[in-house]
Amino acid sequence: MEPRVDPTDGRVLERNYDYAQKNVRLLSMWYDCELERMLELLAEHEIELSRNDRQQFGTCYQLLRQRSSC
Repeated sequence: MEPRVDPTDGRVLERNYDYAQKNVRLLSMWYDCELERMLELLAEHEIELSRNDRQQFGTCYQLLRQRSSC
């Protein structure tokens, strides 16, 4: 029996973000979750956003990172 993989594990999430070509919108569709929830997961695991994602979601992401570090 194969072990189950937790898709919200930091390493798995980072790898999947790479597979999604560092695109938060694509990753959130892949995970079938809201965009804000995906940003929250990335922030919790301190996974850096791509330049394009930073331009679109950087402010929200930074707020979520600050909140998760408290």
